[in-house]
Amino acid sequence: MTPNTNNILQSNLEVAEQPTKTYCLNIENNTITRYCDGIEAMKQTIYCILNTERFEHLIYSFNYGIELKFLIGENITYVVPELQRVITEALLQDDRIEEVNNFKFEITNNKILITFNVITTVGEIPSEKVVNI
Repeated sequence: MTPNTNNILQSNLEVAEQPTKTYCLNIENNTITRYCDGIEAMKQTIYCILNTERFEHLIYSFNYGIELKFLIGENITYVVPELQRVITEALLQDDRIEEVNNFKFEITNNKILITFNVITTVGEIPSEKVVNI
């Protein structure tokens, strides 16, 4: 027999938003210097998601990171729309990210520069990703 809880778990629940305060990575100097919060923490989150290959590291859940490996060696006409899809899919896994839009692609000899905007709960962040082809 299951105990009667009188639906206590379904009533009077408040969802509290967790703070975004985290260690601040200094990518250029390869150091952790201080704490950051808000828009600076979101920029760092975007950077980390887009530079972590999905399914490669056991420490991260299968929802974290971006899938770029399957694009290696593919035709550029296939790669460009897929890049937009995988970037959007990777970033929207974070609850604080609401939308990814305004994609622009600049193709050079062996690189694609993707610029886009990320709409978050703390504001809009212009972002970019360079992918070697």
